[in-house]
Amino acid sequence: MRRALRCGACALLLALAGCATHGAREAPPSSTAIAPAAAERTQDARRQWLATHRDWRVSGRVAISRDGKGGSGRLDWAQAGDAFTVSLSAPITKQSWRLTGDLGGGDARIEGLDGGPREGADAQTLLREATGWDVPMKELASWMTGIAAPGATVDEQRYGDDGLLAHLRQAGWAIDYARWTPPQGERPALPARIEAVRDDAKVRLIVDAWDFAAMSATPAADAGKPR
Repeated sequence: MRRALRCGACALLLALAGCATHGAREAPPSSTAIAPAAAERTQDARRQWLATHRDWRVSGRVAISRDGKGGSGRLDWAQAGDAFTVSLSAPITKQSWRLTGDLGGGDARIEGLDGGPREGADAQTLLREATGWDVPMKELASWMTGIAAPGATVDEQRYGDDGLLAHLRQAGWAIDYARWTPPQGERPALPARIEAVRDDAKVRLIVDAWDFAAMSATPAADAGKPR
């Protein structure tokens, strides 16, 4: 069964390799650097806002590689509190898989790979066993929103001249924030281009849209529906 699931994951990666990932234009450097203390205050405000807005969806394009092999495709991540649904698809071939789970642990389920659905005690372990990808799901949910993951030591954190997070090192991963979306109303700036690297593993995400509208507490039920 595990071998069949891994074969399915490999087939999806090959399919994803045929989907182009378009680069995002980098933001021009700021002419006036913001003081580190002001950058820290901005980051604290972002963290507080996100703590009270835990239901969100991000869609975009993702490229995954490990040991020189990988591919790219569409990503949709729907978060409702601790519950999440992550869908990865190759639009050209229509191949896709979907992972549902909970950031606090608990049961997880993956669908779309050869061998049928599979369940496990937690999402990270299940994803690693089914596909060979060792992705820190809990930490990634925080990193995508531009903050360090709670409960894990921050080894390094640097801000750009614009006062926004530029580099984060945590849990063995180095995360670079190359581009941000501007604030919208009370919503703070959010990452638009992220690259996370650990050893020979790399994940690059280019965000097309953030959505903090009210969402169902069970995103697995509607993650595939357009908003």
